[in-house]
Amino acid sequence: MRLQFLSTLFLVALLLAGCQSEEDSAPTLPPTEIVSPTSTDVPTPTVIPTSTPIATPIPIPVSAEEGWELVWSDEFDGDTINPANWTYDIGGWGWGNGESQYYTDRPENARVENGLLVIESRQEKYEDKYYTSARLITQGLQAFQYGRIEARIKVPEGAGLWPAFWMLGNDFNRNPDDPVDSNWPHVGEVDIMEYVGREPDLIMGTAHGPGYSGAGGLGRWNRQDYDIADEFHTYAVEWRENEISWFYDGELYYTLTPEIVGDREWVFNKEFFLLLNLAVGGQLAGTIGLDTRFPANLYVDYVRVYQQAPSETG
Repeated sequence: MRLQFLSTLFLVALLLAGCQSEEDSAPTLPPTEIVSPTSTDVPTPTVIPTSTPIATPIPIPVSAEEGWELVWSDEFDGDTINPANWTYDIGGWGWGNGESQYYTDRPENARVENGLLVIESRQEKYEDKYYTSARLITQGLQAFQYGRIEARIKVPEGAGLWPAFWMLGNDFNRNPDDPVDSNWPHVGEVDIMEYVGREPDLIMGTAHGPGYSGAGGLGRWNRQDYDIADEFHTYAVEWRENEISWFYDGELYYTLTPEIVGDREWVFNKEFFLLLNLAVGGQLAGTIGLDTRFPANLYVDYVRVYQQAPSETG
């Protein structure tokens, strides 16, 4: 989601009635004023003293479809976030998108409760910011090349909220001798799911690479006839050597191939790591709504990675 360094992101106008063609770049929402709170201009959302209880979703058992086998998962069924799977990005520098939150590693912002990962954005003064949240990553712990990458997620509602489930090339920021190729967008990015609260019926799936990043990312909108934040939904990509396909609740809605990328570099034949985060404000999320309720929580039931099962021959 999730766009790490998109300072030029999404400057194109919004609201096509349908989806783009595969040959088009990913559509973008119109930029809106970005809230940069101070002691006098912080909006006054409805603040809830503690996180709102949520019913535990009906479990979906691990059952690989034909041709796939489970190679890794986090079911969030322990007492704490598993340090063998996740670490944190920490800071409040805007993350290339003008975001308003400070990412922390505190349990107030990320924890496991009732079999769910909870990422909580809060309206509070912290360092030089007036909002906090969390961004979890698997870099240095878990990375994958190809497979079906899937998560079951309930997004929060409210203008200015920007949750995402996404991947970055595992070489991101890992080669100081080659700061261009080891940085964004050259490392590649796959946004399995992005959602912004000001468009409650819309999710986005996008890929970014050199020559097709930011507003020029390749992907598609997927608009529904209901508010996506009302329930848990399943988001996935099926990623092969020359193909990435996006799924929402099991339904295919976009496929990217090297033919669509064209003369630009296809940067997806290597290992990627996973990210989950909840941003507040920023160039895509826009202005934080006066009626946006805090704390606002992103709930994750599971993250699962399947890969192609060996074919049975002989």
